[in-house]
Amino acid sequence: MTTPIPAGQTRRTALVRDERFLGHDPGPGHPESPDRLRVIYRALDEAPPAGECFVLPPREASPDQLAWNHSPEYVERIARAAAAGLPRSLDPDTVVGPGSWEAAVLAVGGVFAAVDALVEGRADTAFALVRPPGHHAEAGHAMGFCLFNNVALGARYARKVHGIDRVLVADWDLHHGNGTQHSFYEDPSVLYFSTHQFPYYPGSGRVEEAGHGEGEGFTVNVPLPPGVGDAGYAAVFDRVLAPAADRFRPGLVLVSAGFDPFIRDPLGGMRVTARGFGALAARVLTLAGRHCGGRVLFCLEGGYDPAGLRDGVRAVLAACAEGPGADPGPAPDPGPEVARVIDRVIEVHRGFQLLG
Repeated sequence: MTTPIPAGQTRRTALVRDERFLGHDPGPGHPESPDRLRVIYRALDEAPPAGECFVLPPREASPDQLAWNHSPEYVERIARAAAAGLPRSLDPDTVVGPGSWEAAVLAVGGVFAAVDALVEGRADTAFALVRPPGHHAEAGHAMGFCLFNNVALGARYARKVHGIDRVLVADWDLHHGNGTQHSFYEDPSVLYFSTHQFPYYPGSGRVEEAGHGEGEGFTVNVPLPPGVGDAGYAAVFDRVLAPAADRFRPGLVLVSAGFDPFIRDPLGGMRVTARGFGALAARVLTLAGRHCGGRVLFCLEGGYDPAGLRDGVRAVLAACAEGPGADPGPAPDPGPEVARVIDRVIEVHRGFQLLG
């Protein structure tokens, strides 16, 4: 159970941040650079966001906790690679160096600390400004810049430690969160919803990937063509995420907040603006307000344009300050391409519990 926020009280947003996240350094020219966080931290220091924000220090997740979502052998492999003292490539995109273990276990532990703050009523929204990102990390291997799956582990922590029955994970990163999907593909206690450019890396995330066994219908993929902007994303959230969430009734909402759908992101082909990210956050906060007191944990994933990161994070924090009553803007016209995708998602899920 979440502790209610008293009516009229200023909304509090916990910011998980720590200089040790900068210690994970994949090397010169790598897109997932420590500069990504430096840009965000500097912007927040120079112009503090609206509302009441406070810094929430991270703690280290233990190997046993990491094993809730990853094999012990994989956890040990990452620890050994980081301890070797030299950068080592785990796959064509993902590097482990001397500071990677500390940053990665703090990233997971920072998500745990944010879940604690939300459930215990010390904050009603949180943003884990952490790295390395996590949603590509699989149970037994690194992938796509990701070492440990921060959000998947956060969902498991919420269930195991706080007894939350149902957790919604909404992923608006440019890329499909294959690792998060696979973590809960047969699990009806976690609803995984993803918007992502398709076809694109990592190649998963088709509409037909809808879960398996008891988890059938609890994975909702919305693969979008390149060029989708604010209106298209907002329509998907209104017509797919909101009705699914209302039937699912989450006790906590986690967001894999990637800012690589930004219109100028060098790795992407989408056209979302900073205002668009704020509108998505407002929509998530509103549905969370109907089910779990508006408590939402945003967790940084991708985003490789400095302005997209800086302004996108600020827009999300502005929505957090307004809370579930934030105006998401008018009902958008998504255009024919996105409308067809939405219709296909609803068609595939017609026989399932959440969108049937």
